[in-house]
Amino acid sequence: MMIDTLANSGEQLDAQMLAGLRAIADSRTYPPGSVLTRQGESEHTFYVIEDGRAVVLRRLEDGTEQVLNTLGPRQSFGEMAVLDNSPRLATIRTLTETRVLEITADRFKELVRHEPELALHITRRILSNLRTLDQLAIQDLRTKNALLQEAYLDLKAAQAELVEKERLERELELAAEMQRSLLPAVLPRYEDYRFAAYLAPARHVGGDLFGVQPLDDEHVALLLADVADKGMYAALLMAVTRTLFMQEAQRSLSPAEVALAVHRGLLTVGGGGERGMDGFVTAFYGVLHRPSGRLTYVRAAQDHPLLLRPGQPPTPLPGDGRFLGMIAELTLREQEIVLRPGDTLLLYSDGVTDAHNEGDESYGLARLKSALQRVGGQGAQAAIDALAHDVTAWRGGAAAFDDVTMLLVEAVTPAGK
Repeated sequence: MMIDTLANSGEQLDAQMLAGLRAIADSRTYPPGSVLTRQGESEHTFYVIEDGRAVVLRRLEDGTEQVLNTLGPRQSFGEMAVLDNSPRLATIRTLTETRVLEITADRFKELVRHEPELALHITRRILSNLRTLDQLAIQDLRTKNALLQEAYLDLKAAQAELVEKERLERELELAAEMQRSLLPAVLPRYEDYRFAAYLAPARHVGGDLFGVQPLDDEHVALLLADVADKGMYAALLMAVTRTLFMQEAQRSLSPAEVALAVHRGLLTVGGGGERGMDGFVTAFYGVLHRPSGRLTYVRAAQDHPLLLRPGQPPTPLPGDGRFLGMIAELTLREQEIVLRPGDTLLLYSDGVTDAHNEGDESYGLARLKSALQRVGGQGAQAAIDALAHDVTAWRGGAAAFDDVTMLLVEAVTPAGK
């Protein structure tokens, strides 16, 4: 509130001073709304209000006006104008009809010659006002300095946060690249079986995995698993789970033995104990004997795969079992089906059926069955692409909250047979 007026302290001129000023001043009356001084302009007159009221306004950088004070009878403003050519620091506008005494710089010089005591008194008031203005300026600078310091600290913290965010994003990108490298880029292809897969993580990194791993000339392992978590921890647990399955698959053709060994491995990684790891894994693991089409499998709480046969609706495969890596005691029962030429088997994670659209409706099992019925017989890759497109189109602009993973197995009739 730095303004060139003594009125900011609320002081009034005494009767003796007022009488002395009347002798050298011009008396004028202004209607309401009159501008007596304008901010930024250099003038050589100071004023004393005899009657009426005026308002002190300061124009801000955004063009708006801020009310700093109001002035009444015996209050003065603009004293600095009789000493130097400094521009006005505020605008004074009358609120009511106002009568003022106007003292120019030349008249003030006469006052110095003929009324030195009065001139000295006014000069002292000007100096006092200068001290007040200096104090206000210092306080204003201190306030602005504190605000600048606070803004600097905020900017510094925001910059550090941005650097940390960029570092985390880079780590997530590296983790996603690592995770993609763990998944098979190309699936095995045989004259009697075709495989196709689709995986879309809800975040940079996900917890779903799939695999098609040849075990020998006749056996192929099929895997689809889902870690019950998201983000970095899920990615790490997914990598551990995949490693355990690949390792144990080389030791046994029994899906139950392999899955139970993975289960024990997950418990060990989690430190053992009754509860095991903080996360757990659902899985479907099967071993396909290609010459006979016999698929032996276990289902550890994973969604029931859908078997589509020509001329029949999709049918969920039987089998049940608890999560892997959760509770130490676990029993898994092996199931068996025979895949015939023309059959299509779809393994999928719950992110498929749980996908929600913008109306908060889930994609659901019925819609998945219907889509599988439509695409059956198109070929493994064409079918998986069509299913992925159907789920994505259903979700629309809604956010993905879970990984979407599918693995499709197609039994075909070898050429010449």
